[in-house]
Amino acid sequence: MTSKNTAQISTRLLLALWDLGGTQQEVKKGQLTKRIVSKSQKVADYQGSFEELQNQGAIAISKKGYSLTSGKGLEVLRDGLRSGEFKFEGTIVGTWAANALVKWISQIDVAVVSADVPVNGKGAIASYDEFKSVALEVYDKLNYEYNFNNLVPIYRIRRGIGDRVSRTEFNDWLLETQADDILQLQGGSVEDSAPDKIEDSVATELDGLRCYATRLKP
Repeated sequence: MTSKNTAQISTRLLLALWDLGGTQQEVKKGQLTKRIVSKSQKVADYQGSFEELQNQGAIAISKKGYSLTSGKGLEVLRDGLRSGEFKFEGTIVGTWAANALVKWISQIDVAVVSADVPVNGKGAIASYDEFKSVALEVYDKLNYEYNFNNLVPIYRIRRGIGDRVSRTEFNDWLLETQADDILQLQGGSVEDSAPDKIEDSVATELDGLRCYATRLKP
């Protein structure tokens, strides 16, 4: 398989993972492979691409599924779609691919966020007040779209903000929203106890692990 074909496969894989909500939740292996593996292909044909993307830090792989990193993964996907070499093989393009591209185009201003280089005016978060505003916006969006009933997983908030803020600043500022009675951070564990999701939650010496946030102020 040529490097060009490998790049196209990787881009198609990332697009499918993004469309399935891979930046917000882990996508089951069968769900992803059902979408990307055609009748003339085998899952093994994608093994090299999975490994390469994992080594790049674009995706995370667990025993149950895959997730797309909100920073590096989206950058690799963006670069792949813009490369000029990406195209769909054959004469028929799956409906999912066409719809995913339409969604990508409509959300391109918010899909890729870099910590260092502003994208359409959205660069690194420089202050607590700015973080508070962005965090509440992400919280409200997740709570509405996924019907979390005001109990939003912290790892999803972190991934929703992405690389616009460092991990340390996210932890400190999120705890500050609790001190200001804006968000209440609650314990428990994530739905599948996935190590990466727990790592993307918040832990303190006094309160221990906090995996969920509830908004206290409108």
